[in-house]
Amino acid sequence: MNLNQSRERGIRQLVISDENLIGSVRGNLRLGELYSGVGERMARYGEAFDGALTSVALNVRSLESYWTSALTYAVARGHRMPLPLQLQNLTQSPRSWRDVITDIACAMPGVDIKILPFETFGGRPELQLELLSDCEAPRTHARVRLNASLRLEDLRSHLFETAAGELPEGEGRWRPFDAAQSAALRETYADDLMWLAGGADGLAQLVQDPEQLAAGLNLPQNEVTRGRPHDKEDRRLAGSG
Repeated sequence: MNLNQSRERGIRQLVISDENLIGSVRGNLRLGELYSGVGERMARYGEAFDGALTSVALNVRSLESYWTSALTYAVARGHRMPLPLQLQNLTQSPRSWRDVITDIACAMPGVDIKILPFETFGGRPELQLELLSDCEAPRTHARVRLNASLRLEDLRSHLFETAAGELPEGEGRWRPFDAAQSAALRETYADDLMWLAGGADGLAQLVQDPEQLAAGLNLPQNEVTRGRPHDKEDRRLAGSG
């Protein structure tokens, strides 16, 4: 009924944006994996809109940053500090953004799926809206940050003294994962981005930053000026003495 009323009012495009459409952060932490029920949820949305959906946009993010943000969100709302086993399970979870995207594609055949990496489009909602709607987006309040992760100094003030004592000292972002775990999570995300850049098996499109100029056929001359003329001055052979 609402769709029909929108059409009668002359609305040509409808953008629905909600972080919980594909599932909740709380559910991800409880199950220890990314949006395991996304296929069923999106299939229900597709049925509810009766074929009116033409595209789906998904923001993906480095798994290290995503899980850190999720854990910060949970701890700030009274959940216990993550145990080492939970952190290790999150690191070793076989499910990544590739699985989430594949589930969405299977649930919504014929719908264009556009992937916008957080590292490129985070904090630029007006650009995302323009890319999705082909219209000029408003700039007023476009860069207002909502639900930003608390920094260590702010997180401590939200916790009881016992829990706050479990946080590391200092200021800045909380980093619950150790170096090896962080590297593993970044590697998984890099694999996902390579899969997307390679065409994602025809399931999704990796959206590029339109404000980032692509390299042309000819590289700038200042990048290729060193060569034979510099060989003589750059030779530095070890002497016998």
